[in-house]
Amino acid sequence: MVAAETNQQVTGAENVIWDLSVFYDGPDDPRIAGESSQAQTLADAFAAEFKGRVAELDAEELRDACEQIEAIDDLRYRVYSYAALNYTTDTADPKTGAMFQKAQELQAVVGQKTVFFQLEWNMVPDDKAAAVLASPVLEKYRFQLESARRFLPHQLTEAEEQILMDKSVTGRSAWQRLFSQIISALRLEFDGEQVNMTKVLNKMHDPDRAVRQRAAEAITAALKSRAMELTFIFNVLAADKASDDRRRQYPLWISERNLDNLAPDSVVEALIQTVTGSYELVARHYRLKRVLLGVDTLYDYDRYAPLPIHESDKLYTWDEARQIVLKAFEQFSPVIADAARVFFDNNWIHAPIQPNKRGGAYANPTVPSAHPYVFVNYEGKAQNVSTLAHELGHGMHMFLSGNAHGWQGLYTPLTTAEMASTFAEMLVFEDLMKGEPDAKARLAMLAHKIEDSFATIFRQVSMNRFEDAMHTARREEGELPTDRLNELWITTQRAMFGDSVTLRDDYSAWWSYIPHFLDVPGYVYAYAFGELLVLALYNLYKERGEAFVPQYIDVLKAGGSDYPDRILAKVGVDLNDPGFWNNGIQALAALVEEEERLARELFPDKFGA
Repeated sequence: MVAAETNQQVTGAENVIWDLSVFYDGPDDPRIAGESSQAQTLADAFAAEFKGRVAELDAEELRDACEQIEAIDDLRYRVYSYAALNYTTDTADPKTGAMFQKAQELQAVVGQKTVFFQLEWNMVPDDKAAAVLASPVLEKYRFQLESARRFLPHQLTEAEEQILMDKSVTGRSAWQRLFSQIISALRLEFDGEQVNMTKVLNKMHDPDRAVRQRAAEAITAALKSRAMELTFIFNVLAADKASDDRRRQYPLWISERNLDNLAPDSVVEALIQTVTGSYELVARHYRLKRVLLGVDTLYDYDRYAPLPIHESDKLYTWDEARQIVLKAFEQFSPVIADAARVFFDNNWIHAPIQPNKRGGAYANPTVPSAHPYVFVNYEGKAQNVSTLAHELGHGMHMFLSGNAHGWQGLYTPLTTAEMASTFAEMLVFEDLMKGEPDAKARLAMLAHKIEDSFATIFRQVSMNRFEDAMHTARREEGELPTDRLNELWITTQRAMFGDSVTLRDDYSAWWSYIPHFLDVPGYVYAYAFGELLVLALYNLYKERGEAFVPQYIDVLKAGGSDYPDRILAKVGVDLNDPGFWNNGIQALAALVEEEERLARELFPDKFGA
């Protein structure tokens, strides 16, 4: 029998459960089966009307086809969104698991029936496609139709595409689900209790060093206990990706992700090189932190330790977190605040930590006929407030862009999707800093913000370096044993910290619980992209003041309705400039310099002054 997860402080988030009734009344609602069937019927009718003749369609007919596709997608993604949202709150429930599996099967079935449309459209000669797209009646769909054609060199035959969709349900998707179930079901031995991974990961922020060390040891022990299964899953999915990339003729393991992100390979490479070339900034902060903590060696379990300053480990109730976030948003723009407020007022958030709930946090845009949702694991720590602001940034971005453009705005590329979330975090941080009269508390807040930015920029790029090493090694060396994956992880992580943090050998297993590597290969650099973009945008905000606000809101409303470089050009940002990323790094360096100045001013004895 698993012991109850006790000693969790009450925050008021315990009953913050989302309301999914915009979809269905419950898992047994007959509309689920009805809408699943309707999606398939509409897909059959769509294929009967358009298959084999996409190249012949005039502008009005092409618009009609796009409208039908939207209607089909809204139905099938309603079913999928409802199932996925339920599944992540309880990955051990057989009923939610079965519903999620059925929703994935529906995706594959409908996708197989309609995949011909994009394949045929992409095969239309360029001159003919350009002539059709010039029609005003296609204005709403022009960007999606135009950008889809970038995938022509990598598309397969219709039969091959259908087979891949069909097999993904019992292939990639099945392995991803198994991984989620393994990690969510892990029970870690911690201080005499059996608790889940999320609760122990939160202990890595505890002010007591002994607690942090015990937490790190518990996590390592749990991951090692499932090393065989996790290693196998990583190998299978890396091999699956290699097979797909080879068949689709992608030159690099990251090429498909860059195309999806509407980010040229050269831009992404410039980002990676800028960040890895600035690792010394990370070392500067952690050398300073070692002195402030008063320890001879800073270990991996000390990375997120709060500074020994009052207020560093303050508990924030759910109501306080709500007030902090909405106040910061309101001071920037009532439009932003109102877009975030609806998530609280209408129960679009799932907040409590629960035994079989997935770890981490996310925002899900769902479908135009519904609305976005936010998922967090809230325990009342400062980083939980930042995470709430981050996910609400995503949520209000999805809300604004979905209302403005429907499907065309709702699904933003990962790179610019992270822009809104990290900007939201910055608003909250700046507001809290302005209102804090105590210099020592400001130092603690500044250190926390720097570490948040490091986690978003440097840690994500170091994880990208692990992914790069893993996919390269898997393709060149064959199946990788656990020790080899451990080696690739610890090498890429040590490169980031240099001599500032001692990463123990036990930390080498910590690659194995990170879902992004499996769910969305190549995702992680998007965090760095978004954070550095935000640091540059925030500088523009400080320079322009109120004039910047409506420009930024227009960028958010644009969502995924155009190429990111075109959208951001409206606020004076040139994403195609390889030197652009240095602007964000310099802004972060200024925060580190301020931290160093403030620390030496407040604690001269620690620095021999």
